[in-house]
Amino acid sequence: MGVAYVSNERKISAFAAAALLLSSLSLGGCATSTAGSSLMETRAEAPAHPKEADGYLPVHDLPPKREKPAMTADERLKLEKELIAVRDRQVSAGKAKRGGARAQPTNPR
Repeated sequence: MGVAYVSNERKISAFAAAALLLSSLSLGGCATSTAGSSLMETRAEAPAHPKEADGYLPVHDLPPKREKPAMTADERLKLEKELIAVRDRQVSAGKAKRGGARAQPTNPR
């Protein structure tokens, strides 16, 4: 009899806790501050919408041309040579790691 009494008491306390939580969450949404403002004031402060609003982005508006290029031809050649050198080092390091033989792919069936 004592076990059933504790079980019912726990059910009641769990129900009360759930009801308290739900009521506090539902009432929390109503606690917004409207001090000194009305719906009409809010609409008056809102920015005006354009009369004809396109739904598309202005793709024809391109940025102005640069006065000087982002990279000169010499800088570009230097960068290409550096990238090729790094690629060659990685290939040679990979071959040395595998022992010069190319790894065969396995069939994942």
